[in-house]
Amino acid sequence: MEMKKRINLELRNRAPEEVTELVLDNCLCVNGEIEGLNDTFKKLEFLSMANVELSSLARLPSLNKLRKLELSDNIISGGLEVLAEKCPNLTYLNLSGNKIKDLSTVEALQNLKNLKSLDLFNCEITNLEDYRESIFELLQQITYLDGFDQEDNEAPDSEEEDDEDGDEDDEEEEEDEAGPPEEYEEEEEEEEEDEDEDEDEAGSELGEGEEEVGLSYLMKEEIQDEEDDDDYVEEGEEEEEEEEEGLRGEKRKRDAEDDGDEEDD
Repeated sequence: MEMKKRINLELRNRAPEEVTELVLDNCLCVNGEIEGLNDTFKKLEFLSMANVELSSLARLPSLNKLRKLELSDNIISGGLEVLAEKCPNLTYLNLSGNKIKDLSTVEALQNLKNLKSLDLFNCEITNLEDYRESIFELLQQITYLDGFDQEDNEAPDSEEEDDEDGDEDDEEEEEDEAGPPEEYEEEEEEEEEDEDEDEDEAGSELGEGEEEVGLSYLMKEEIQDEEDDDDYVEEGEEEEEEEEEGLRGEKRKRDAEDDGDEEDD
């Protein structure tokens, strides 16, 4: 796919002014130059054009916001002075796998004052004696060359920015948004204490309510028991009266029978 068509595809119905990242890897340049990329991409911060057969940066547009530029596996051999003019705020530049042979070609990058990381893997220049020492001496603004600093410490993830100001700003933002861990712990402890107090209050209120309900319930039971006892006493008295009446009836009957026997005699 040609670069111009690829750019239109990558836009996804967005205006060029809205795009911050653009990946054009593996598409074809026409005559080894950039087509379709212009000054309207004002907010572009990341541009990747790996393996696009790019031989010249002459038609690179002005991209003042651009911080990361991937140009690996192309056929660039010179003309790097264009970068300082068109992309003055670059912090990361990948030129690995290109046709860069000598230090004089790289010297043009001295004007990229914000450049922190430079990759020249698989370029002929890496075969020079004292290659790393020479590059670090020539480009004193860079921190990492081919992924390592002068003490052979590995660079952080390539997606991370090495801009110290940017890091400080990020840290301040994180502190503003999240707050220091100690404050977090104190807030959590206070919240837990508040919750415990709320539970205690709720429990005490519930306890009082339960106590009141329990007392009233017991009082009702006692009243009911007294009523039941009264009923029991009344029923017992009635039975006793009935038994007495029965006994009196039987006595009268026996007396009548005795009187009858006397009359017969």
